[in-house]
Formats: sequence, structure tokens, C-alpha cells
Amino acid sequence: MITLRDFQPHDAPHIIKTLNDGLVTRFLSSKIPFPYTQADADWWINQGSKNGIIKAIVVNGQFAGCIGITPGEFEYNRSGEIGYWLNSHFWRQGIITLAITQICDEAFKNSNLNRIFGAVFAGNIGSIKALTKCGFEAEATLKHAIYKDGVFYNSHIFSKLK
Repeated sequence: MITLRDFQPHDAPHIIKTLNDGLVTRFLSSKIPFPYTQADADWWINQGSKNGIIKAIVVNGQFAGCIGITPGEFEYNRSGEIGYWLNSHFWRQGIITLAITQICDEAFKNSNLNRIFGAVFAGNIGSIKALTKCGFEAEATLKHAIYKDGVFYNSHIFSKLK
């Protein structure tokens, strides 16, 4: 059973452990600091996770990861970008698919969002499968749009409408 909830101070060690795992961060934005420290986790819990619809993913009472939707601004304010990360111990169990479904349902019900989109690094097959299982459709491939750790990646854009 998974639940989505606000981040709590006792999540910090789990966040730090997960975001210092190169398997987890390989396809995440480089705006996430590395190495990930206690100060980074404290900032995330107290400030960063308050911008948008951002929740901790909890599986059978155990912290597993993060999922969120960040609304756009100005003329893009009815569109939000989904993002997520999951401790590798919880991979390939259908957890992120359930979390995507829950947060999208919540966002469409309780906000003015009409469109949710995700930008996925080429090679992140797990994320592509999860989004498509949740009803997201491929919109575009942006050639060499991502540059991380000296490598160019295509960015695959998926979206779901209300």
C-alpha cells in the first residue's frame, strides 16, 4: 500500500541516502546537489517541497521517494511538470505507477491544472513505461536537449490531459 504525504523531518536520512545513489540520480536534474547533505535535506523538507504539489511516497509505512507536480507560470499556469524519484530498493514493484496515478488524480481534482507533462531522459525506460501505463502520451522528442555529466540526451516529452 502506498500513500502520499507531506515531507517530515524524520525523512531526512532516507532522502540523503536515496539522493546519494548514482542509480537514482542518473536521470535527475543536476540542480539536485551531489553529494546530498543534511543541509540539503533540511532545505527540501522545510522549503523546497512547499512549491507546487510535492509529496513523499511511503510504502507500508516506509519512506520510498518523492513525487511532485510543479505548475507553470503566466500563460503556462494551467500546465504542470511532473517529476519523481524512488529509492532503488523499491524499483520494479509498480510503486511509481501508483504514485503517478494518485498525484495526477489529486492535481486534476484539486487544482486548475488541465495538462500534466513529464520530460524524460532518453534511456530512462522505467520512467517512460510508468508514464505510458498511467495514460500519458508521447508528444515530442527534443534532440540533444539535455546535457548532463558531459553527455547529450534526447528529452522525451509525455503529457496527460484532464
